[in-house]
Amino acid sequence: MKKDKLHIHWYPGHIAKAEKQLKEQLSLVDAVIEVMDARLPLSSSYDNIARLLNEKPRLILLNKADLTDKNELKKWIAYIEEKSGYPVLATDAKNSKDLNIIVKKVVELSEPRIQAIMKKGLLRRPARVMVVGMPNVGKSSIINKLTKSSKTKIGAKAGVTRQQQWVRINPQLDLLDTPGIIPMKQQDQNRAQKLAFVNSISENAYSNIPVAHALLALLSQKYPEETKNYYNVHDELTVENISKSRNWIKTGGEPDIERTAIYILRDFRDGKIGKFILDDFEE
Repeated sequence: MKKDKLHIHWYPGHIAKAEKQLKEQLSLVDAVIEVMDARLPLSSSYDNIARLLNEKPRLILLNKADLTDKNELKKWIAYIEEKSGYPVLATDAKNSKDLNIIVKKVVELSEPRIQAIMKKGLLRRPARVMVVGMPNVGKSSIINKLTKSSKTKIGAKAGVTRQQQWVRINPQLDLLDTPGIIPMKQQDQNRAQKLAFVNSISENAYSNIPVAHALLALLSQKYPEETKNYYNVHDELTVENISKSRNWIKTGGEPDIERTAIYILRDFRDGKIGKFILDDFEE
């Protein structure tokens, strides 16, 4: 069966709007929490993040860590900390045990700007931070996690539009409850494919079948045994072979490729196939 060529389509108008909105939000905060997908510790990052954030300090959270191999993730944490110069923590939305350390780290990162404000004769105020990241990396889940124990909305601040709401996490920290979406100005189709694998790109930008083909091709290189065992496939890992293995056959005996592709993507995103990291250090 001929495979459709995969190409992810970008929408420049959406990018320009997202950039403008993000810059407005960033002007309000002392530091940022950058959320990335732990399964894509390179591909879900933004190459020009320092320029985009105007050198604001940041805490990097590798979210959905529960869907990755812990030992492999430790190596990535060390690598990103060395590369960025900022602290990196693994986290997931289901677990709140790391809540205190996240709050402590981001308050520490905000302190230089607080000190600069006080030197101008102004009173100390709580640190102001926001959560940023690519679409669908779990920004809203992180915001919900941080605000779960504190529902105190403190309203709009001077010079801030009414839509921008702040939540008092503790006496030292105010959180902007709107996630900042890092725009997807991305020409690298290899990275775009990986973002599609983890559902970090709108489904309007791609078709399920070619994305499932591309995902299986990558899993065949990196995690062939785990994937074959999960689908009980002993031949080549293809959508067609998985369709036959699951007995998803249409009337007339043809494999139900669309249904199978949807399930392959869902299985991977839910961590059912295995706990994987799809990026390589060489990239």
